[in-house]
Amino acid sequence: MSIVALLEELERAPHFARNITAWQRQEPCAARLAPLPPECHPELAAALQAKGIRSLYSHQALAWQAVKQGRHVAVVTPTASGKTLCYNLPVLDALLRDPRARALYLFPTKALSQDQLAELNDLASRLSAAVGPAVYDGDTPTSARSSIRRTARVVITNPDMLHQGILPHHTNWMGFFQNLRFVVLDEVHTYRGVSGSHVANVLRRLKRVCAFYGAAPEFICCSATIGNPLELATRLVEEDIALIDEDGSPKGEKHLVFYNPPLLDAQTGLRRGALLEALSLAARAVEADVQTIVFARSRQSAEVLLTYLRDTLRKRDLNPDAVHGYRGGYLPTERRQIEKALRDGSARAVVSTNALELGIDIGNLDACVMAGYPGTIASTWQQAGRAGRRRGASVAVLVASADPLDQYIVRHPDYFFGRSPEHALIHPDNPRILESHVRCAAFELPFRDGENLGAAEATPEILARLEQEGVLRHAAGTWYWMSEAYPADGLSLRVADADAFTVESADDEGRPRAIGVVDRASAPKFLYPGAIYMHEGRQYLVESVGWDEGRAVVQPVQVDYYTEAMSASDVAVLRVAQEDAPGGRAWGDVQVTRRVTGFRKVKMYTHETLGWGDVNLPEQSMETTAYWLTVPDAVAATLRAAGAWDLEPIADYGPNWEAQRELARQRDGYRCRLCGAPERPGRQHDVHHLVPFREFGYVPGENERYRQANDLGNLITVCHTCHTRIETSKAAESGLHGLAHVLVHLAPLFLMASPQDLGVSASVRAPGTRMPTIYLYDDIPGGVGFAERLYELHWHLLQAAEELIVACPCADGCPSCVGPVEDPEAQTKAQTLLLVQEMLRLRA
Repeated sequence: MSIVALLEELERAPHFARNITAWQRQEPCAARLAPLPPECHPELAAALQAKGIRSLYSHQALAWQAVKQGRHVAVVTPTASGKTLCYNLPVLDALLRDPRARALYLFPTKALSQDQLAELNDLASRLSAAVGPAVYDGDTPTSARSSIRRTARVVITNPDMLHQGILPHHTNWMGFFQNLRFVVLDEVHTYRGVSGSHVANVLRRLKRVCAFYGAAPEFICCSATIGNPLELATRLVEEDIALIDEDGSPKGEKHLVFYNPPLLDAQTGLRRGALLEALSLAARAVEADVQTIVFARSRQSAEVLLTYLRDTLRKRDLNPDAVHGYRGGYLPTERRQIEKALRDGSARAVVSTNALELGIDIGNLDACVMAGYPGTIASTWQQAGRAGRRRGASVAVLVASADPLDQYIVRHPDYFFGRSPEHALIHPDNPRILESHVRCAAFELPFRDGENLGAAEATPEILARLEQEGVLRHAAGTWYWMSEAYPADGLSLRVADADAFTVESADDEGRPRAIGVVDRASAPKFLYPGAIYMHEGRQYLVESVGWDEGRAVVQPVQVDYYTEAMSASDVAVLRVAQEDAPGGRAWGDVQVTRRVTGFRKVKMYTHETLGWGDVNLPEQSMETTAYWLTVPDAVAATLRAAGAWDLEPIADYGPNWEAQRELARQRDGYRCRLCGAPERPGRQHDVHHLVPFREFGYVPGENERYRQANDLGNLITVCHTCHTRIETSKAAESGLHGLAHVLVHLAPLFLMASPQDLGVSASVRAPGTRMPTIYLYDDIPGGVGFAERLYELHWHLLQAAEELIVACPCADGCPSCVGPVEDPEAQTKAQTLLLVQEMLRLRA
């Protein structure tokens, strides 16, 4: 079936058509062309013509002109618009004219590096001069590295290898750096947050080494469409950059459809799951022989959806092996095989995380199904752009989940189609990140007095601290590295990937073999005894986890469930950077302590809870930045007057309270009776009254009713997180947690972030403020600027929250607005709306 016929079938299908909230058709358009530049080297022009390239797209021609003028360039056009030629053309031309010239290509992933090597080799094979492109990364054999350093004229690598394997050993690359003419930085939009902040500092170090060898290379940056490409490229490179954002490539007919799964219960707002709806669409596309890519938002979702899709195809007598998974954690050889199968057509569908969002060559797919909003407008267009190339029709369907962000997008399609993509934020001068790179730069070359690392004005202070630490020596106006340590070796550019866990399973002969990797920060979510670890649609039971050695042992199983970890977090304010007490907002530095407290077993397809399990893993702490919303006394008083909140603390629990409290903790084994979490060193659990203490009517000096209230049968041990949930009035707790649920899901509307980039914690009596407080924190050590931006967007965020809650058709609250409602009597939706509206009144 053709893609056009499939689209017509979907339009006619009542069950599909009635759930469409938007259907935008992008008209096909012809290319805007320019002739090959007459000054292009004749041999290169002939090689291009031999490949069928007889003219350039307009943006390729503009890039050529800017580079030839000696400008640093940022090319910003959509997926599959021919950005590769924007840098290959001027680079190869220069290499043909100057046999000493060199170029450095930086890509965010090894897979993209391999793609570019194939493209360059194809062109190089048509040229008489030796261009010598070579990949130099962690997979490059040791035996080949010396030859590459001596002879390669185009070195293709990634920022991680540049950081750890090239810059610290720059003396081995002297000839390369002396003649470095170009640095190509592709997929610039991916360098945001902590990764982008690290990369900006690696580029500072690169420019410093180049200057030492007398080189000043031109930077050619390429990016997908984001809201601030020029600002981002300028912050990364710290140079004046020419922006080229006129897309001259042709476009085929493209359809982007927003689909909201049907309501199953209008009262509760319960909808059919996004994974199941995505499954139906993907299965129909594969059945119609339409090659399809399905994007899921997490590793877990991708593996579950892959399992569902293979099961469905098997039942329809179709080949389940024609469908593959693709995500981080797969071994490189697996990923290369899957990419090849997609290009040659033997793979008819792939279920991927955003690992395939970038420009890896996977051929010409016709359909894209997104199981949930990808988190940003920019990522949505990137994923949709993986289907459909320059000719013919294609379709991308966004299947909304029940998350508030998804529901806001599909109910406000004009917001999506009428808004520029989000801004990418980086913070190169993050104190922790900057100090780490000053260490690396000092190891590479001594610092002179007054010299900064790039534009970082804090460099002298950091050098002085490092001298006190004993790793630098200051003599004759120069700072020398004195330590035997190799600082780059212990610094990861991707915090999430640092210190990875290896997942091992026994092979047929009983020998352990690695089947995947999980970064340490994510390991508690996926690797704990009893967890079901999923890989390429196969299930493995986690038997043991060696936390210190970073190793998990699993065995293959076949069960009808998967597992989800449950976690809790505490936030302590370390420093207030800015505060608007009357408006109930602040931001600053915080310490976040997190722990996984247990897990639940979730039945396949029905998603019902089959059971629970305990987890006992070390807690993790980090310092970061947070924006927090506090409910001022005036608002709390208004809510109390309306009978909504009761937050008055109890000052006196009677003279036997401390003794009874200790007995209760001993009896319960110093574990939370609700979630099972053990007490942590230096922090005792709380003790809760099952029948509220107030109801006994104790009056100090007048009666002894505290005895009945503090009877051991009325006391249970609970952790602080569980205590907060049960101790406060239902209305106060439900309203605050309902608003927290809304805010953490809506925040990515205003940031180039996904919900996973932010953490949330809410407490009716937060330790740091002693007031009802919601914290939204950067889920990155040191922070990258989200908190400050959210502080600035405080009122816009609350306004969007009010709009979402009012527009949701549910009666008492649902996952699409204020979160799942377990107790209808709590009136979560009404209480959350009341809280938002009272907070908005503070703006006046």
